[in-house]
Amino acid sequence: MVRNMDFSSWEGILSALIGIALFTFIGVGIRLVMMMTIQQRRERLNRQINERLRALIAAYKVLGGSFTGTLTVDPTHLRQLRESAQSSGEGAAIDLGGGSERARRIRDAVEAALSDIILLGTEEQVRLAVRAAAELAAGHLVHTDELVISLRNFIREALDLDELPAGIAIPRQGPARQAGGGGGSKREEGGRQGGAGRGAEGGGMGAGMGAGMGMGAGVGMRRLGGGQEGD
Repeated sequence: MVRNMDFSSWEGILSALIGIALFTFIGVGIRLVMMMTIQQRRERLNRQINERLRALIAAYKVLGGSFTGTLTVDPTHLRQLRESAQSSGEGAAIDLGGGSERARRIRDAVEAALSDIILLGTEEQVRLAVRAAAELAAGHLVHTDELVISLRNFIREALDLDELPAGIAIPRQGPARQAGGGGGSKREEGGRQGGAGRGAEGGGMGAGMGAGMGMGAGVGMRRLGGGQEGD
């Protein structure tokens, strides 16, 4: 290209400079386009990885957030409890309070976590999550410790964290205990009782004021009537 350029005149030099500038501009533009494309793809991959890690970390906290107590997931529904109580005919009271409500919340949270793992997990995690979901659907108690171990290893590797020491023994992990929901109903019941009490007090005050006004009006009328008869 340089050999074909004519530097013997100003026109030749000017055309050569314009050609070099145009060639450089086209090369820089192609490079910028390629860099922007690669950067956008990398950002998209980073967002996907971040969303995947966020969902899997949330699932890990749900499935392995407890070390004590009952570490299994009870798939029993309230409808099944009622049917079993009716079929037994013993008239035993069904636990509709904190126990069954907590088990229901744990089961719902575990089912949502398993759904996220089936969508975003690795092949091993998907296999373990599908097996746990099948056991839940069959009505069996489910242990989540194997799935928790797989999630923990994957998350630590994805975050480039150090491996866990070989000498430690992590206890078996189970689903996190959900916060109790009885406080809200108690507060609502207390609010209703307080409102009823304030309404009764208001009604009593209104009735007393009405009675006092009625008695005062009656006395005044009698006095007026007595004064007219006397006149």
